[in-house]
Amino acid sequence: MEEKQYSDFSQALVEWFTAHGRDYPWRRTTEPWAILVSEIMLQQTTIATVLGRYEAWLRQFPTPAALAAADEQTALRSWEGLGYYRRVRALRAAAIAICERHGGVFPTAEADIRALPGIGDYTVGAVLSFAYNRPAPLVDANVSRVFARVFNDPTPVDSPAGRKRHWQLAAQLVHPTNPRAYNSALMELGQTLCTTGTPTCLLCPVRTFCTAKAPEALPVKLPKKETTTLEHWDIWHLTPAGLLMQQQPDGKRHEGMFRLPRREQHEIAQLPHLCDQKYSVTRYKVTRHLHRDDSAAPRPGECYIPLTQLAATPMASPDRKLVSRFCKLAD
Repeated sequence: MEEKQYSDFSQALVEWFTAHGRDYPWRRTTEPWAILVSEIMLQQTTIATVLGRYEAWLRQFPTPAALAAADEQTALRSWEGLGYYRRVRALRAAAIAICERHGGVFPTAEADIRALPGIGDYTVGAVLSFAYNRPAPLVDANVSRVFARVFNDPTPVDSPAGRKRHWQLAAQLVHPTNPRAYNSALMELGQTLCTTGTPTCLLCPVRTFCTAKAPEALPVKLPKKETTTLEHWDIWHLTPAGLLMQQQPDGKRHEGMFRLPRREQHEIAQLPHLCDQKYSVTRYKVTRHLHRDDSAAPRPGECYIPLTQLAATPMASPDRKLVSRFCKLAD
């Protein structure tokens, strides 16, 4: 596509989205806090999952002040099932900053938005375009895939050169008067038609601008990191005082959350085996072996959580599943 066609490309996307754009709750609002929440939730989480949680979460925390006033444990518990808990920590830090720096009112200046904790280029572009309808670029995996095909670009999209190229294109192509619809259209095109594998080119609203010779071969990505297999051994120790749990220390992936206590294999190999649990986290495949230990003693970082408090105790989904399963058996 030639540069002189850029405005026609952007307008074609706006017109397509106006006629065919999907209806999501975050597209029915221009409230910047609601937009920020949706964008943080949608990072590394499917639309279907977010649709099931977004509106209820906003009812719990309708304003930055509401989240800023909540303690970290409450914020973590509210995020269960969405994964990547560092996101809700960053969101809470941003809410606190909005209250401290801007009196609880979401900032409008780009520099002030960019200065909020945990806010990167994509999120800045999303808030500016979706909340304030300002012509701001944004690039996600869907946008990169569209650009790689439209411009027939074999540069790996996840390389520094690829990322730089696509951010430059995003800034050049953004619609000057309707960036809200344009950026929504660009992402939706990648979600619905210009998908991974073989795209639906015949229905594409910008197919006349596309220069891809073999679109199914694009985008190119750097070689994936190998999947790492992990195995660990945990204990189930339930007493009248509650269930023995271990709080994750600072710096750990689930910092501040609780998990079933971990032991060395040789320590519990002879104890009654309750179950094995398999799950995946990013590039890790995990197998957990759970054993019942009726004589365990708390170690540093471990404590008893009363059964009445388990529902409000933040824990990752694999632990929540086991706690729900075996506490029901214990009842």
